Amino acid sequence: MQLRGDRMPFGGAERRSRPWRVAVLLALIGGGILLTRLVEAKRVKPLFLPTATPTQTAFSYQEEGEAQFSAGNLEKAIKAYQQATRLEPDNGKLWAKLARIQTYSSALMATEAERNDRLEQARASVDRAVAVDEENDLAWAVRALVYDWLAGAEPATATREEYFRIAETSAKQALLLEPDSALALAYEAEVLVDQQRYAEGLDKIGEALARDPNSLDVQRVYGTVLESNAYYERAIEAYEQAAKIAPNLTFLYLRIGANYRRLGDSDQALKYFEKAVQINQQLGIQDPVPYLAIGRTYLQDGEFFIAARNLEQAVLIDPGNPELLGFLGVIYFKARNYENAEATLRCAVDDCNDQAHAVLLCDTLAILDCDDEA
Repeated sequence: MQLRGDRMPFGGAERRSRPWRVAVLLALIGGGILLTRLVEAKRVKPLFLPTATPTQTAFSYQEEGEAQFSAGNLEKAIKAYQQATRLEPDNGKLWAKLARIQTYSSALMATEAERNDRLEQARASVDRAVAVDEENDLAWAVRALVYDWLAGAEPATATREEYFRIAETSAKQALLLEPDSALALAYEAEVLVDQQRYAEGLDKIGEALARDPNSLDVQRVYGTVLESNAYYERAIEAYEQAAKIAPNLTFLYLRIGANYRRLGDSDQALKYFEKAVQINQQLGIQDPVPYLAIGRTYLQDGEFFIAARNLEQAVLIDPGNPELLGFLGVIYFKARNYENAEATLRCAVDDCNDQAHAVLLCDTLAILDCDDEA
C-alpha cells in the first residue's frame, strides 16, 4: 500500500479559526462584568426579586379615615388615622383629626370605663398633636374639645376644673393662631356651657355660626348649647342640620331622640333611635347603645316587656357589660319578674364569670340559644 505525502484529516473535518466566536465570547464577558458593577451600584435590580407591592401613604390613610367617618364607622376611621400617624408621626394635623374622632366615638361607648379609656386615648393623641406642631390652630382647637369632654367625665374635683382650664386656654390659643376659626369658637362655646356660663356660650356659638354655618362641629355644638339651655326643640333643629351634613353619624340621632324624649314625644324619639340601629346594621356594627336608648324610652312609657326585649338585645351584643345587665335587671324588677331580676342583678353586681354568664343567658333568661357544650 502506497502512502501519500498528504496528511489525513482528523475526525473527517479540518479545524479552522473562527474570529466571530471569539468576539461574541468577549462581548458576553464584558457585559457580565458591566451588569455586575451596575447591580453593585444599585442602578440595576437583581433578577428574581419579589414583585414590589404598592404601599399606602399617610395621605391615602387620611382619605380612608375621612371616608369611614362620613360613613359612620368611627372605629375603622380611627384605625385608618392611626396608620397615617405611624407613617407621619410628626404631622400635628393627623394627630388632631385622630383625637377628634376618638372623642366623638366615646359617645358610643356603652360603659363609663370604656368612655374614659377612649377619652384618654384622645388626650394622648391631641397632646401629641400640639407637641409636634405648636403653630397648628386645628391641634389647639381639638385640644379644647378633648379636655372639655374629659372634664365632663370627671366628678366635681380639682381635676375637672383643671381640665376646663386647659380646654379654655387651648381654644384661645387656637384663636390667636387663627382668629377666624369657627371650630375654635364652637369648641370654646361648648367649654363655656359645660361650665354653666350659658350666656357666654350662646354668644360664642353665634360667632361660630356666622363664620361657618355648614360645619358639622359648629351645628353639633349649637345643638349642645341649646340643649343645655333647655331649648329642646331648637336643639333638635340644630342636630338635624348636623345630621344633614353627616347623615351616618349615629350619635347625632341619639341626641335628637334624647331631646324628643325630654319633650315627651316617645314616637319621635324611637324613630331616631331606630335610625341609629338601622345605620349600624347597614355598616355591620354591633353597638348596644341605641338599644339601650330604645329600652329607656319604653321603660319611661311603662312598656316593660318591649323595654326588656331591647335591653336583652343590648346584653347579647355586650354580655359582660355590668351597666347593661344592671339596667336589664331593673326593668325585670319593674315588670315584677323577680326571678330574672334577681339573677341578672346578681350577675351585674358580682361580675359573673363566663360560665355564670352562659347559665344566665342560656338557661335563666333564655335569650341565647346554647347547645349542651356551651
